[in-house]
Amino acid sequence: MNRPIVASLLLLTLLGLGACNGTAATKVDAPNTVVEAPHLSEAGAKDASDAVAEDAVTEDAVAEDYTVVPGQRVGQVTSTTSRQQLAEIYGEANLSDTEVHVGEGFMEPGTVVSLGNQPQFAVVWLDDSRSRPLMAKDFSPDWKTPEGIGVGTPYATLQQTLGSFQLYGFGWDYGGTLSLEGSQIDQYYGLLLLRLEPSTSAMDANPEALQATMGDRLIPSTDPNLAQLDISVSSMMVYLNEPVE
Repeated sequence: MNRPIVASLLLLTLLGLGACNGTAATKVDAPNTVVEAPHLSEAGAKDASDAVAEDAVTEDAVAEDYTVVPGQRVGQVTSTTSRQQLAEIYGEANLSDTEVHVGEGFMEPGTVVSLGNQPQFAVVWLDDSRSRPLMAKDFSPDWKTPEGIGVGTPYATLQQTLGSFQLYGFGWDYGGTLSLEGSQIDQYYGLLLLRLEPSTSAMDANPEALQATMGDRLIPSTDPNLAQLDISVSSMMVYLNEPVE
C-alpha cells in the first residue's frame, strides 16, 4: 500500500473548531382553568406507558453511546444525519450553531453538541444548509473508537493497539500527527486523524528526548525517545463523508 501522506496532511487544515453555549428553553405558565383529564382504557393506558418507556430507553441509548466508528458514525450521528436530525437525537437545547475556522482563514458551518452543559464534539457540515456532516472533532475524552482510542489515550496503549506505526515530529504545524498507514487499524487511514502531545513535565524533565523527536519528519513508534515524553492523544478528528470540491 503506497498512499501519499500529503492527502492526510491536507485534511488536517480543518483542525481548530470553537464551541458556543446552547440556548435555554423558555418557561410558559399554564392557565388556571381546570381541565378534566381524558379517561384511558386499560389497553390505552398500557400503550401510553409503553410509549413512555420506549422513549426513556431511546434517550438512555443516545446518552450512553459514545462509540466512534470512522467513516460510519459518531454515536447516533451518521454520514446522512442532517442538522434537523441532530436536534432530534440530542435535543435543540444541547446544540450551538457556529461558523468554524478550518484553516488558512476559511470558515465552515458547524454545530457543537453538548450534554450536561459539557461540550462533547463538534460537527462540521458539508454545506451551508447543514444537510450532511463532513466530519466530527473536538471530542471529549468519553468518545472512543471500537478499539478504545480517544482523547487522553496513552502512548503505551496506542502501541498495543496499533502495532508498528509512525508519527510526525513535534514542534511544527502538523507535529505529533499519527500515520495510520501500515498499522493494525489501517482501515481508518484517511478517516481518523489522531494528534499526540507530550506532557509538559516530561518535556521539562527530558529536553534531549524532546529535541530528538522534533521537526517535519516521520518518527517510528519504536523510537526510545518517545517513551520518555509521557505522550497521549490530544485531539481526534473523524470523517463521515468525503470533502466536496
